[in-house]
Amino acid sequence: MSEPIVSIRDLELEFRQAGNVTPALRGISFDIGERETVALVGESGSGKSVTALSILKLLPYPQAHHPGGSIMFGSEDLLHTEERDMRKVRGNEISMIFQEPMSSLNPLHSVERQIGEVLDVHRGMSGAEARVRVLELMNQVGIREPESRLKSYPHQLSGGQRQRVMIAMALANEPRLLIADEPTTALDVTVQAQILELLANLKERRGMAMLFITHDLGIVRKVADRVCVMTDGKIVEQGRTEQIFTNPQHDYTKHLLAAEPKGEPPETDDSAPVIMEGDNIKVWFPVKRGLLRKTVGHIKAVDGIDVTVREGQTLGVVGESGSGKTTLGLGLLRLLSSEGRIAFLGKDIQGTKFKDTRELRSQMQIVFQDPYGSLSPRMVISDIVAEGLEIHEPGLTPQERDKRVVQALDEVGIDPDTRFRYPHEFSGGQRQRIAIARAMVLKPRFVMLDEPTSALDMSVQAQVVDLLRDLQKAHGLAYLFISHDLKVVRALANNVIVMRNGKVVESGSARQIFDHPQTDYTKALMAAAFELAAVRTDAVSE
Repeated sequence: MSEPIVSIRDLELEFRQAGNVTPALRGISFDIGERETVALVGESGSGKSVTALSILKLLPYPQAHHPGGSIMFGSEDLLHTEERDMRKVRGNEISMIFQEPMSSLNPLHSVERQIGEVLDVHRGMSGAEARVRVLELMNQVGIREPESRLKSYPHQLSGGQRQRVMIAMALANEPRLLIADEPTTALDVTVQAQILELLANLKERRGMAMLFITHDLGIVRKVADRVCVMTDGKIVEQGRTEQIFTNPQHDYTKHLLAAEPKGEPPETDDSAPVIMEGDNIKVWFPVKRGLLRKTVGHIKAVDGIDVTVREGQTLGVVGESGSGKTTLGLGLLRLLSSEGRIAFLGKDIQGTKFKDTRELRSQMQIVFQDPYGSLSPRMVISDIVAEGLEIHEPGLTPQERDKRVVQALDEVGIDPDTRFRYPHEFSGGQRQRIAIARAMVLKPRFVMLDEPTSALDMSVQAQVVDLLRDLQKAHGLAYLFISHDLKVVRALANNVIVMRNGKVVESGSARQIFDHPQTDYTKALMAAAFELAAVRTDAVSE
């Protein structure tokens, strides 16, 4: 191995709060060499992210405490570096791509300002010079028409586009070490491949090292030189990537390699009642220019799409980031203005007044892509899950409301005794279960699932897929399942529509779409998705 850029030895971490001490890391040791990619893999809560945050000292000190160990960056121990000096390291010599871009990006700043701020702080670059560099970075990370996105705010971007902005910010100053915490989580498979290739090229060209945190073992095998497998705050196995995949020694490593969404969707029933139906749905956003803000064109996010979702059935919506998947779902739920007929339970709701639509909200629910961003950090879990009951069933007593909350949490596999904790006290998988409980507590008929497993590791993905399937069977739920993860879609969906640039390029039964795709675009999506799946399957069979 080359000379280490970072050398971590016997690192320990514990969190202290109200007299309680919770161990988080226990004797972590590994090196990262020049031009080397080291992958940290493990389930949610295993200690991957807090290891990365320890390198940059971004933990909530003094609650976070390191009773032992060292993190050597060159000749300097970062654990004992003053905050003033750490500011010179962060974003300059060591950068980080965070897992949840919606929580990491400032909602009040434009894309240009957020990327430009990194250049200004560390390079003193501003004005036209900074704009040229910002556009260059946006092009590198695959943001289409970057000039039109400079003034956009995070909420105006898709999940994949927001993640690309985060990557551009991290790469802006060409760091020596890039910490990538689930950098491709929100990206569709084709752009995922482009980003991985981009990161690999930058690593080689700049001599950059990379610490890569991911739950996708197919990606690990493609990008990593060495792998460290973590569980319960410890590294249980580490070695060269091929060695870990072809000859895993620890039972936990074997468990990770075997984990993936399994099972089949419920039997297709074309006679089941139609819950949600849309005819010729259009969602167009005006493009305004000039002093008088005259409309000069439209962004056709959704352009004439028909959908039918039946009771106990799942319609999968797949396509690249920015193809219009989420916009379609929001349009159907009347959370965005749209054109075309929308019928819920046989009733036309397109022209319904807001007050009348609100009465149907309890029967139409959403589980969002980013559970950390969609759960209020200032509310305990009990209040988060109960909030919908307070609005839609105000006649319930506090005792009855709490009983419903306990039932919902228990149904999704969350210990009801933890309901008085805050979202940050739960792992990513647990937060997503809480988000599902918040939707299910109202006993809906239709649920829009917007990338509900994209931020989860493989074993937790499989658990959530099983949970969603069980809930659907128990309650006859109709799902609109939006995802770029085709393996998950295959495990859940009866029917699939493939979207690109606001239009449907192919639709049909899931079996037909996956086994006999007709269009070149669908074939490319399948090839990109199942290439990584084949890598994982080969690893398990070996």
